[in-house]
Amino acid sequence: MSKSSNMLRLALLQLKVSKDKVANVQNALKKITQVVNESKPRIVALSECFNCPYGTNYFREYSETIPDGYTCKALSESAKQHGIYIIGGTIPEMGENDAIYNTCTIWDPKGNLIGKHRKVHLFDIDIPGGIRFKESETLSAGNKFTIVEFDGHKVGIGICYDIRFEEMARIYRNNGCEMLIYPAAFNMTTGPMHWELLQRSRANDNQLYVASISPSRDETAGYVAYGHSMVVDPWAKILASAKEKEEVVIADLDFSIVEKVRQQIPISTQRRTDLYTTTETNKV
Repeated sequence: MSKSSNMLRLALLQLKVSKDKVANVQNALKKITQVVNESKPRIVALSECFNCPYGTNYFREYSETIPDGYTCKALSESAKQHGIYIIGGTIPEMGENDAIYNTCTIWDPKGNLIGKHRKVHLFDIDIPGGIRFKESETLSAGNKFTIVEFDGHKVGIGICYDIRFEEMARIYRNNGCEMLIYPAAFNMTTGPMHWELLQRSRANDNQLYVASISPSRDETAGYVAYGHSMVVDPWAKILASAKEKEEVVIADLDFSIVEKVRQQIPISTQRRTDLYTTTETNKV
């Protein structure tokens, strides 16, 4: 693919997850190498909890420090080896005062940690006849938004349940973001109802790209992920999507479309900036 300031190729890796952390990380590294060799993306993104099972009983057991833990060192080396950006899905992070966070790390082509997003909105739901899940039983919530730049393009980072909060996406857009990326793990109750709807809504509301990356579906797991990782463009059209099993999604992003959409359908030129509160950006 020819390079220009407005064109970036994105790869989403929808991978299977087992109880073996090393095997999960090595599988991710193998798939990163394959997709780089075959498709030459500039950005590779992994899913929520790509290195361990998703569940409140697993978070503390699999937690590690950032950036010194096993998973982070592996992602840093891979980004440096291939000269790409890596959005490291999420891992359980051992934070301050023994707190555990659901955290996304972002690595630049030199292997540097350029962003760390702790999940702001914890997944605490109780749907009768559907699913009950309380992340807050184990996890602590982050309190900062995270904006990173990929070759000059600002991208806002959220994690799974964060996508339900349009105000968060709006703050990102108001701070110049042209894309939102959500490592996520929707389940078999919320996935069929809202997975596509929320991504297309955030893209349409804010006239930007939205990408969400899920683990592949494992019917034997305690928490069954929906799958269907996808990329949505600023017109809210699905550019590319996966099905349920392990799969790689490739999308070529043309950021000039963001500005075209915003010019053709101006929805924020008269916005009341005093009505929006800009929170501190999380920078490493």
